[in-house]
Amino acid sequence: MPTHPLSVFVLLFTCFGLIAIPQSADARTASLIRDAEIENTIRIYATPVFKAAGLDPLSVNIYIIKDNSLNAFVAGGQNLFIHTGLLTRSNNASQIIGVIAHEVGHIAGGHLSRIHNALSTSSIPSILSYILGGAASIATGRGDLGAAILSLGSSIGMRNFLSYSRGEEASADHAALKLLDDTKQSARGFLEFMKVLEDQELLSSNTQDPYLLSHPVSSDRVRTVENHVELSPYSNTPTPADYVIMHARMKAKLLAFIASPGRTLKMYKKSNKNLESRYARTIAYYRKADLKAALPLLDQLIAENPSDPYFIELRGQFFFESGKINAALLDYKKASTLLPDSAVIRKELAYAQIESGRSELLKPAISNLRMALAKEPKSSDSWHQLAIAYGRIGEKGESSLALAEEALLNGKPGIAKYHGGLAERLFSEGSREWLQAQDIQIAAKDLAARIKKKKKQR
Repeated sequence: MPTHPLSVFVLLFTCFGLIAIPQSADARTASLIRDAEIENTIRIYATPVFKAAGLDPLSVNIYIIKDNSLNAFVAGGQNLFIHTGLLTRSNNASQIIGVIAHEVGHIAGGHLSRIHNALSTSSIPSILSYILGGAASIATGRGDLGAAILSLGSSIGMRNFLSYSRGEEASADHAALKLLDDTKQSARGFLEFMKVLEDQELLSSNTQDPYLLSHPVSSDRVRTVENHVELSPYSNTPTPADYVIMHARMKAKLLAFIASPGRTLKMYKKSNKNLESRYARTIAYYRKADLKAALPLLDQLIAENPSDPYFIELRGQFFFESGKINAALLDYKKASTLLPDSAVIRKELAYAQIESGRSELLKPAISNLRMALAKEPKSSDSWHQLAIAYGRIGEKGESSLALAEEALLNGKPGIAKYHGGLAERLFSEGSREWLQAQDIQIAAKDLAARIKKKKKQR
């Protein structure tokens, strides 16, 4: 399945494991990874912390950025961003949970600055553009400036938009330690992460990870966490066994998709028969276009774990990308039955149904996309695919509504207004669809005014 551009900025949203868009020669492309297993793993880790902080877990959005740097941040309200580098370079689940607890401490402590609050109504691509340097390119018309900021590891953007005062950092640390105690989890992982950052202090600013640029570490902060670990009754509490398994699987999957197949096969040797090693190797073989080696390994994992939706989903991906649509449909359908609330898997099933060319599958595809959009209403690619499906069954009004919703999310008020107006003329006055078309046109007018205002301010 091809990836779908989601923004006019230098950012791309991609579904994980799908065809990668090569990075530009003169600028780094920031990508958001979509993967049901990895997203669910992070949410399982984070949910107890969210609840302990008095946050509704479903109201906190989690985004995974494909970037090898050690980083995580919150921005634009209750949006938590985690770099793949943090996940792949972590040694255990507790380290990730400690970082999440610290970032939640910033949310709960109200540390988001005026700029953070100004971004709260922005789209995710816009937020990332500002943070990663895209805004400089858009505002000045100088692509070289945006590229320069990106090539510096986004240090300028991180300092300007994500930095906190020493007091706020200390406050977030204390909040994190309390949250870990409240959830009866050890803070040792957080301490391990802090010591990694402390080692980074010795490096030059150009080689330091972005997390250190926005969250400077002091010896006092490290001592605070060390003292807590010495006194907390939960410091020797082991990480739950299922968390350990999830971390090993997540790390293996990420590395297998991000690293070269050769490197993956060296890290996860054939002599190692554990689950995560076989998981990584099957992905590496597939990425080498060796389906004959990949499928038997994956089939074995499925035979041993017949109710695991993620292995079945992965086989569906292998089949889909190899042009075996009917086989992919069977796996995606079974995966969606095993994990019916996954928007990612629903979307994958819908894409396969549309791609099959079978007219009888268009309405089921629409149903699956509607279910996915109920979970993720701001998914631009879902609205795009919905427009295609409605167009193929001759529902021009519904197709225009979907295209208008997509255009709003992509910051294109003119296109949104056009399709909203077209839909308004196609539906009867007072109907739900007619009212939606009117709402879209009002939103498009407001968006156009905000864009015009921002241009005048530059």
